[in-house]
Amino acid sequence: MSQPIWFPSEEYRRGSHVEALLGRLELKSFEELYTYSITHPEAFWDATLKLLGIEFSRPYTQVLELPRGPQWPQWFLGGQLNLAHNAVFRHLAQRAEAAALVWEGEDGSSQTLSFAELAVEVGTAMQTLRDLGIAQGDRVGLFLPMLPQTAVAALAVAGLGAILVPIFSGYAPEAAATRLNDAGAKLLITADGFFRRGSRVNLLANAREAAKLSPSVENLLVVGRFGDAGLLENELSWPSQPVPRPPSPVPLDSMEPFMLIYTSGTTGKPKGTVHYHAGFPIKAAQDLAQCFDLRPSERLFWFTDMGWMMGPWAILGALTLGASVVLFEGAPDYPGPERLWALCEKHRVTHLGLSPTLVRALLPYGSEPVQQNNLSSLRVLGSTGEPWNSEPYLWFFNTVGQGKLPIINYSGGTEIGGGILGCTPWRPIKPMGFNTAVPGLRAEVLDAAGQPVRGEVGELAVLAPWPGQTKGFWNAPERYLEAYWSRFPNIWVHGDWALIDEEGHWFIQGRSDDTLKIAGKRVGPAEYESAAVEHPAVKEAAAIGVPHQVKGEAVLVFVVLKPGQKEGLELEKSVNETIANRLGKALKPERILFVADLPKTRNAKVMRRVIRAAFLGQNPGDLSALENPQAVEGIKASSS
Repeated sequence: MSQPIWFPSEEYRRGSHVEALLGRLELKSFEELYTYSITHPEAFWDATLKLLGIEFSRPYTQVLELPRGPQWPQWFLGGQLNLAHNAVFRHLAQRAEAAALVWEGEDGSSQTLSFAELAVEVGTAMQTLRDLGIAQGDRVGLFLPMLPQTAVAALAVAGLGAILVPIFSGYAPEAAATRLNDAGAKLLITADGFFRRGSRVNLLANAREAAKLSPSVENLLVVGRFGDAGLLENELSWPSQPVPRPPSPVPLDSMEPFMLIYTSGTTGKPKGTVHYHAGFPIKAAQDLAQCFDLRPSERLFWFTDMGWMMGPWAILGALTLGASVVLFEGAPDYPGPERLWALCEKHRVTHLGLSPTLVRALLPYGSEPVQQNNLSSLRVLGSTGEPWNSEPYLWFFNTVGQGKLPIINYSGGTEIGGGILGCTPWRPIKPMGFNTAVPGLRAEVLDAAGQPVRGEVGELAVLAPWPGQTKGFWNAPERYLEAYWSRFPNIWVHGDWALIDEEGHWFIQGRSDDTLKIAGKRVGPAEYESAAVEHPAVKEAAAIGVPHQVKGEAVLVFVVLKPGQKEGLELEKSVNETIANRLGKALKPERILFVADLPKTRNAKVMRRVIRAAFLGQNPGDLSALENPQAVEGIKASSS
């Protein structure tokens, strides 16, 4: 396996969250901390909450109870709290004037809200929602781009004890309505529009159509990004003036839901994962503290949308820690390739999170757009969303991080509430890997019989419950049990292939439902894809398995070429040979197919199941999360 390229230093240990936790628990190393976290989970979580400063209006009497098994854990029994209090109002005593939200629009406009100003905004929004009849348990759709009001709205909904339903701002009306109807949303919060690559997106028109398709929606609350939209009878403007006596966040039981966030299903309708006040926000803050070491006065910018888990994760996690979160409305390379790096310089970002796909998209611009900006404020880099391949990872490390900053690779999911695997600056980091399971998660790699394995690919699993674990799928408990608990008794099987090497470093090998079995060997598609992009003409690749009369399964690799490259038989042969040289002749792909684009979600995940279904002429399932549905037609054309 590969060797580490980043090593811990006293600079990253001193004053860190992990150092404080080690001191509190009287432990000496990160390895001891992780072991303690899974052998003494109640003591670990109790200490973690105290160091994070989580405040309960009524203290909990027991950390964990499992009356219905690990599928349905009960956390922090007897306790009452509200995430809005912990993210905003509890900081007013010591950090009132510190920056909480920093926002930049694509047009260059910007706004900064201190914790004191954010508290006023949240309280005013809570009163507005209450005046509209929103109460505890009501569902509220958030069909918004990344605006300051997006964070305010999420916190206000939670403050009242209602349940927010984040919806990707790029969805068509039908996709948004599917989520609103499943949730039974009473109110839809939207905006009159936003900028995207210099054009004005009329989000309000989509929101109105979605509301028409959603009988439960009674009103639209409209943020005036532009302020020139004429509102209809059931539409109200976002409040512009503070109210004199705003309500305070409502104390709620620890397991009270605050969010339904939907993920796309392979078949059938999207799944609404249920998250609660003492779960997702605590897990987000814990991961940002113990993996990313985000400290008060530091600034987190994760390029994301509110409809992807990382949007609520970044906002709630950073604010709960008393840090600042940076929100950005626009595209990362508009109006020029330096935009993302200029934003980091302007707002003194300390923690930058990008997906591997976004890094691959920025890499062809070269190092000049990065180097023309002062990125000295950066301390930690982050990534999530999909497996890496070598070239973009090393570019991110060497060009953006100057070979000095740790890349905190991070993998989990919406149903996890954060990460299963991550990195810590307390251990060496190997390229494209994870140097630890996240503390508090008893993760393993299991073989087909459910036994732990090392040095070979197996199923990524979690053997015990954790705060942040979803309370199932909204109105579909049986679907939740089937998705994660049906493989092995009382074990969460996540659906990823993973490998642990001899030094305890983890590597994700792709989704297990994407896994290929070639010549009797189980191979993750990421291995084929990493080999393909080693070819100098290849920008990105996706590998799938298709039925084969003789072999049982054959591999097809769909390739997107770099600009200026021309497809042809010679190039196909050359790419195929590159893969065979890397993986072995027995694993040589059946075909290399050139396409203009790969179908991806807005959060940059390549949809291999869609590629396979489109190529084979099968039903691809839910496509509402695709950012580029036209790519599916290119896949279909390649099969002819």
